[in-house]
Amino acid sequence: MKFILGQKLGMSQIFDEKGNAVSVTLIEAGPCKVTQIKTKEKDDYQAVQIGFTPKTKKTLRQAQGGESRRTIKKTEKGKEFKYLREFQNGDHKVGDEISASIFQEGDKVKISGTSKGKGFAGAVKRWGFKGRLSATHGTKHELRTLGSVGTSFPERVIKGKKMSGRMGSERVTIKNLKVVKVDSENNILAVAGAIPGSKGTLLEISNS
Repeated sequence: MKFILGQKLGMSQIFDEKGNAVSVTLIEAGPCKVTQIKTKEKDDYQAVQIGFTPKTKKTLRQAQGGESRRTIKKTEKGKEFKYLREFQNGDHKVGDEISASIFQEGDKVKISGTSKGKGFAGAVKRWGFKGRLSATHGTKHELRTLGSVGTSFPERVIKGKKMSGRMGSERVTIKNLKVVKVDSENNILAVAGAIPGSKGTLLEISNS
């Protein structure tokens, strides 16, 4: 299994062999360090923990101490990692480095990240509702209203009803994205299409 942590750089376009323009997302993938190996005997499950973006102890937050500090000291003295994530079914050892070179052009990957936050939004924007009434014949203040939210019984709004609320800032996973180009020297991946999040968003990239 291939996996790595990355940071979204932005979107661009490249030309394929036929001269067609392909929209791509550029990702700074790694380098990452394996900080801990979790086993069934000790942790009740198997996983590989990796760290991304080293930080000095002066800028380390209090919440990032504890277990991560003890394990990372074994691999890289005086440095911590801003991000720690776990992946399953990995064959690695503590201290191994993972770079963008593990991927090849044409690989299909799965990318997870946090989508852009859009604040409080109405039902038309959030859920794609059509709106209650048409825009003609004296309609006023009803173009983007939610409409009926329930029935006479049980005289309450049913839990889970699609209504207005906070939109975005959710974990989003997109599968079957194609790796178009790999820059091993600069640890940059070019992936066809759009991926969740704004510039600088942490991304989890794997091949399954």
